[in-house]
Amino acid sequence: MKIHPTVWLAPLVALMFQCQSNPYQQGEILYANFCANCHGVDGQGLQGLIPPLAAADYLQEKRERLACIIRYGLQDTIEVNGRTYGQVMTGIPELSETEIANIINYIHHAWGNDFGYVPFDEVRRSLTGCEKNGR
Repeated sequence: MKIHPTVWLAPLVALMFQCQSNPYQQGEILYANFCANCHGVDGQGLQGLIPPLAAADYLQEKRERLACIIRYGLQDTIEVNGRTYGQVMTGIPELSETEIANIINYIHHAWGNDFGYVPFDEVRRSLTGCEKNGR
């Protein structure tokens, strides 16, 4: 029995369109589970305490630090969009390198951000660097 091509082609095309509509879906889920409680569902942070991620200059200027911050947290005072934040951020060491890359790429493309794609190898290099430097 011969199977007509549309039997297998139609679901494949539908799957491709679904994947392209939200290529950062895993990052979005991880963000919702691990980050949104503090940084907000809309990435706006918490006025004066938690820095925003939406339209945040820090994401572009300190791109190489993001993986380390997600894994190990942040103790330092940072400046985001001209405002200083000193709230301690707890790290999430249980996240894999892939999960961290997915979160970063979601953040880089959410809420109107257009900060580019961060390849997995860049995340791995960043994490190796912060481990060697004592975080």
